[in-house]
Amino acid sequence: MQDLISKAAMLLEALPYIQKFSGETFVVKYGGSFMDSPDPAVRHGVARDIVFLEAVEINPVVVHGGGKAITRAMEAAGLKANFVQGQRVTDEATVEIVDRVLSREINPEIVKLINELGGRAKGFAGTEIFTCRKLLLDAPDGTKLDAGFLGEVIGVNTAPLIECIEQGITPVISPTARGEDGKIYNCNADVSAAHAAIALNAKRLVFMSDVPGLMRDPKDPATLIAHLQISEVPGLKQAGIVDKGMIPKVDSAVTAIKSGVEKVSFVDGRVNHAVLLEIFTDEGVGTEVVL
Repeated sequence: MQDLISKAAMLLEALPYIQKFSGETFVVKYGGSFMDSPDPAVRHGVARDIVFLEAVEINPVVVHGGGKAITRAMEAAGLKANFVQGQRVTDEATVEIVDRVLSREINPEIVKLINELGGRAKGFAGTEIFTCRKLLLDAPDGTKLDAGFLGEVIGVNTAPLIECIEQGITPVISPTARGEDGKIYNCNADVSAAHAAIALNAKRLVFMSDVPGLMRDPKDPATLIAHLQISEVPGLKQAGIVDKGMIPKVDSAVTAIKSGVEKVSFVDGRVNHAVLLEIFTDEGVGTEVVL
């Protein structure tokens, strides 16, 4: 009986959040090694959370990554992955692999999983949704570094996404984009998710990865920063706490907050139902970023 009472208490804790967020759009960036975990429970957990959001009339929009799968595919093709400032250097051979893995392999898998669990999802290649310009990176000597087919999102085609939302369908989008030259570009999934959230006037943006959140010491989960105001970010960068792959993630969070997204969360996708715990409980999990 006590277990049943505890379950009822959890539902009651979630109720005000369900009421508050009903009809709102939430963008979830779905990435990390948990995406291709051999444990079905881990893979299914995130998809079940998406289906739950649909059921309580919150409108989820998923932007997924797939960096580890891309690196494996590159290795199989005899190509070496190179990163600069947390961004993948993308030549012509690499962008073909990126497009195939993200838009034609991972994307349909996520859509299928959501649909199998009772949700409704529709997949989009990022080239249908995002437009971009070539992203030039800052080299240590102050010059600009051309990283090939690496794009910076500058536009979001919201019409097909809004059409899905109005029909109760979850859009699932890969982080590729069409460049000003008409070619396919590889874009950072965190940045792409932030642009989608801004364009859709989303209430919340949730970044899922395979770390507990933003930590002062990356090797010590006890140093998790549970609450972060965007004014604190420059100091964290200067201290080296925000570096490498965390730079585009945190910069995207700051941009989203400044553009009207109420809250951005960094959560660990390996934690069962991390999305629901972050959204529907008083404590939350991971790191929350606010104005």
